[in-house]
Amino acid sequence: MATIPGPAPRFRSARRAKTAVVAALCVALAGALTGLGPSTAGASSHREAPLVAMDPAIDNTDLYAFVSPERPGYLTFIANWIPFEEPNGGPNFYPFATDAAYNINVDNDGDAKADATFRWTFQNVDKRGGSTFLYNNGPVTSLDDENLLFRQTYKLESKFDGEPFKTRVTGGPVAPSRIGNASMPEYAKLRQQATTTLPGGWKVFAGQADDPFFLDLRVFDLLYGGDLSETGQDTLAGYNVNSIALQVPFSDVALKGDPKRNPVVGVWTTTDRARVRMSGKAGDAPEGRDRVQVSRLGNPLVNEVVLPANLKDAFNSLPPEKDATIPAVVKRVTDPELPKLIEGIYGVPAPATPRNDLVEIFLTGITTRTPNGPIKVDLNSQLNNRDVTASRFQPSEMLRLNLSTPVTKTPDRLGVLAGDLQGFPNGRRLTDDAVDIAIQAVEGAAQTGKLVDALAAGDKVDANDNGFTGSFPYLALPNVGAVNKGGGTGAGATTDDQPDASAQPEPSMTPAGLAGLATRDDGDPMPVMVAKTTAWGLVGIAAALGTLILVGLLRQRRRPTAAEPTQPL
Repeated sequence: MATIPGPAPRFRSARRAKTAVVAALCVALAGALTGLGPSTAGASSHREAPLVAMDPAIDNTDLYAFVSPERPGYLTFIANWIPFEEPNGGPNFYPFATDAAYNINVDNDGDAKADATFRWTFQNVDKRGGSTFLYNNGPVTSLDDENLLFRQTYKLESKFDGEPFKTRVTGGPVAPSRIGNASMPEYAKLRQQATTTLPGGWKVFAGQADDPFFLDLRVFDLLYGGDLSETGQDTLAGYNVNSIALQVPFSDVALKGDPKRNPVVGVWTTTDRARVRMSGKAGDAPEGRDRVQVSRLGNPLVNEVVLPANLKDAFNSLPPEKDATIPAVVKRVTDPELPKLIEGIYGVPAPATPRNDLVEIFLTGITTRTPNGPIKVDLNSQLNNRDVTASRFQPSEMLRLNLSTPVTKTPDRLGVLAGDLQGFPNGRRLTDDAVDIAIQAVEGAAQTGKLVDALAAGDKVDANDNGFTGSFPYLALPNVGAVNKGGGTGAGATTDDQPDASAQPEPSMTPAGLAGLATRDDGDPMPVMVAKTTAWGLVGIAAALGTLILVGLLRQRRRPTAAEPTQPL
């Protein structure tokens, strides 16, 4: 791996004047939070839009940004991709896409444009060729173990304040998919080898991890079964994701490099694909220079439960600076759908609209510097940075974090709603219960300062199934073993589901009906034709096996002994 010292961040010296009336822009894209209470929703951003659902390698699932608890003065980003990685999903498992770029973006001046961007691209090292389908052909004890037949490396680039990208790392090691204990008996060692410290104090990790998001996804079964009976099951337990983690000094991302004067940053992730893709090519795809944004994520749950189906793909392609210019999107924020659904099912009155509280939480950050913001606290808006030009501020959906908020020794899963100001929506920690927070938020807990008692239990999934570590990259190791434990989920017939023996099948489903519907030119009805086809297939397989055995025996007989000269073919 090669590392290149990065340049000191540079900051814009001049900014175009622009009047932005914060209150008029509104948009609370997101759906969730409010000042101070819990909630419900679907997987943070797992398969949330039609196009990304068909392209999991570029699907941002979650974004976390928090002050590093054991390393004062450093900020940690964790971004995840590829939802629902079943640990046994071989033989190809779950590589990052080689024709995509994975980005973490930071806005420190509030204009909704990236002032710092960190970009990863991946390359395959594939030794399998035409000789095997195996990911590894023996135990893997290190990232350069010859038994590891497929692995990936990354290039990390960064840019600041509009300057061109500069390479920080080439050939960076990626932790492989965790195949199982027989193949990777010391996976923690592989994780450690894939964690790198760079000049300037940066720490970087890329590879597979346990999916840290926790929730009960039966929310989509008419909001937890219509009577809150479908709660308490962590749907994502046992699944993995691909993670990118980065830890950098505050001064590298704060406006003018001064986190004391300018402690607030906004963060979002994106994935870019080449504008034109060539299919059918094996191995690494050619590096594209003309990429387009195909996935985006800031706050959790925004694209899932705020935007309607026909806007989801568009939102994934939209830069934050455009958020407030889309009336249909703005309306979904100021007049959200979820509280109405909850009112219809559970009778909990939806808060009055327009929802300026959601605008403040998701679009502007919590601040007293907006005229209509109902939450009278200065917490995490870039407007609170001393060197921000207020007239250039642009409401937009992103995850905002105040770096000056002291680290909480005993984090509360409900974050700000529970008085723990370091938690979501002031950034997001791995232990924050985003779903419960979001539901309380859309139900107006931020405006009232009280949790909605009827929904206080949320989805009854309050923590991840695997614990997190106390040091970078903090994530739990990938799961091993099948998620499906063999019990099924009710797809098979139960005693009560047995068909009525007295019921008569539809004529077309009886043997006679099939015979009448399908006959071939040779006059055989369909069942007979199937039987003949099966029989001939078995005969063919038997013949093939017999031929292979015969050839093997002949070769065995012809194989020269040590004393015999090799005969030319």
